[in-house]
Amino acid sequence: MRKPTKAIITDAGYASRYLPIAKTIPKGMLPIGNRPIMQLVVEECIAADIKEIIIVATPEGKPIYEDYFNNAVNHIRKQLRAQGKDKRYDVVREVLDFPKIRIIVQDPALPYGNGSPIVSARDYIADDEAFIAIYSDDVVFDASDTLDLCKAFEKHPDAKAIIMGQEVSPDVVDKYGIISLKKGNRLDNIVEKPAIGQAPSNLASYGRYLLTPEVFEYLKPNMTSLDDELWTVDAITKMAAQGDVYVVKTKGQWMTTGDPKNYFMAHLKYVLENENYTDAIRKMVNDK
Repeated sequence: MRKPTKAIITDAGYASRYLPIAKTIPKGMLPIGNRPIMQLVVEECIAADIKEIIIVATPEGKPIYEDYFNNAVNHIRKQLRAQGKDKRYDVVREVLDFPKIRIIVQDPALPYGNGSPIVSARDYIADDEAFIAIYSDDVVFDASDTLDLCKAFEKHPDAKAIIMGQEVSPDVVDKYGIISLKKGNRLDNIVEKPAIGQAPSNLASYGRYLLTPEVFEYLKPNMTSLDDELWTVDAITKMAAQGDVYVVKTKGQWMTTGDPKNYFMAHLKYVLENENYTDAIRKMVNDK
């Protein structure tokens, strides 16, 4: 199995918790600092030397992503040049220089569920290559999970899959899919939202996976489960029953942007660590 050179990033839901803004803007285009969430995920892939990125979007989101990653906005560049502000265009040039980014729409014939966007990109994955799968509403700070997944695959080229995990407090395990391990950091299964005190570990699973094409054997339209949805975790668990699926702990900090509260927390973390107006924000908060 060849090592990953492609990543599938999914943003094919309608983000109803973000209405009304989500009726016009894909969730992955919400800002983190002056970048959209999706760009942070793409940059994580670039850090791992991924050569091709496939973004699976809604029909409404597809032209927005195509514009963002391909439109050179030459009229803005000319205006900045005329104003002597050429430097401001550098961040746009960086986006235009990203590796190949392909935008596709989720297959409408597939059932609802987080596995369906991955299946929609099946034709772009060869039968002999592993690939990265990422949920765009999961961001990782201070590390590239994608890079660490690829390094783990070099150590375990026999793996059917490799997934990332992050330790969480024992009093919140009921909010996550919790990883149960076998010997040698291999996955036994993932227990969805176990009761506090009954979790097999405090290691939470989230949307960072290295998968092999075998996963598609378990992501078929007739394989829905909870809420009649097609779940990636179900497919990975079935693979673990047939062979080795390894678990790697993140070296960074995973945060979800899947709902407004957690999005704000992730946005705030990024701004406090990366922008030059941090002191003003802290002062405002302290003054309150």
